[in-house]
Amino acid sequence: MTADLPPVFVSIRIRASLERVWELTQDPAEHARWDARFSSIAPIEELPGGGIRFAYERRIPGHTIAGLGTTIGERSRADGTRTSALRFDTRDRLSPLGPGRGYWRYRPDGDHVVFSTGYDYEPAWGRALDRLLVRPLIGWLTAWSFDRLRIWAETDVPPERWPLGSALAPWRRERPRAARTTRRPPHRRVMEDAPETLRQLVRP
Repeated sequence: MTADLPPVFVSIRIRASLERVWELTQDPAEHARWDARFSSIAPIEELPGGGIRFAYERRIPGHTIAGLGTTIGERSRADGTRTSALRFDTRDRLSPLGPGRGYWRYRPDGDHVVFSTGYDYEPAWGRALDRLLVRPLIGWLTAWSFDRLRIWAETDVPPERWPLGSALAPWRRERPRAARTTRRPPHRRVMEDAPETLRQLVRP
């Protein structure tokens, strides 16, 4: 989608069952609780052949960015993993992200789940600003949210205990930290690892 800009990649190990991680990420209401990229996620309709269309919002000071997305999950794969594919778009001129696509992958690893994502999007504010500011920021926000999810899945401490402002409290060692995630992909072809369902998924 953006050949000159690297896709966002984040991965984290979560000491919890696959079902637990699946539940907290696939339920739209639960997803919006831990993922700081969203303020709300609401299903709209089921898609022919599986999946759903949903509306999302992200509240910022003085404005609410709104958009639409489509997603479909795979619960049973021959290799024991699960995946979820996503497309999203918005007409909001204040959104720094234009049309995008991505995936989640769930890989069991002993008593852990390796939860990872790869996604890409069209820069809405220009490629130069996206490279310098937006993409690093959205990558950090994704990583911070993944650790917020890990804490919830492992300890049952609700994500609301850790608002985004807690990132500015370094003396609280138990707070979510983006540094606990892996953000360097195993190779440069991040989007080539997307499941086949992403190529089949309809646009929002």
